[in-house]
Amino acid sequence: MTKPSRIASLVLVLLVGGCATPQPSAPLASVPDKLTPGANESLAMVVPAKGVQIYECRTAKGQEGAYEWAFVAPEADLFDLRGNRIGRHYGGPHWEAADGSRIVGAVKERAEAPAAGAIPWLLLGAKSVGAEGSFSKVTSIQRVNTAGGAAPGAGCSKSAAGTPARIPYTADYYFFATR
Repeated sequence: MTKPSRIASLVLVLLVGGCATPQPSAPLASVPDKLTPGANESLAMVVPAKGVQIYECRTAKGQEGAYEWAFVAPEADLFDLRGNRIGRHYGGPHWEAADGSRIVGAVKERAEAPAAGAIPWLLLGAKSVGAEGSFSKVTSIQRVNTAGGAAPGAGCSKSAAGTPARIPYTADYYFFATR
């Protein structure tokens, strides 16, 4: 293999590798004030995520004969800033680190995402529900820089009732802890 061919191959490998795992992005827009964590909290870590938001076609609440996509749960891998998988995100909502530490969140505030088709940005309160470890001191979580994940706009009907939809998404989770 000639030297230019090796260089071209290396560049291709780096480009493909860069696409394989999510990296945190600069916010697409400024984070709304209502998503600011408490004054006694500081940023502990930034955790990019890549996965799916799961929906199911169900009877619409309070609308006889109507159907809608209902949110079921997230399913995502969590990464460190170097792109190494460090845990997972799933229903509850839970964030679980590879070291066994785990937190559960509850939505405090939400804001529409600036990108079309993206799930909302959130501020969640968090509490530890697992072993002592990298996530156990987290007290708040911001979900920002979302892409994708919104419920399908069509395709939910009586004949589709019970059908799941797995919609790809990415997001950055900013974990905060008490100072």
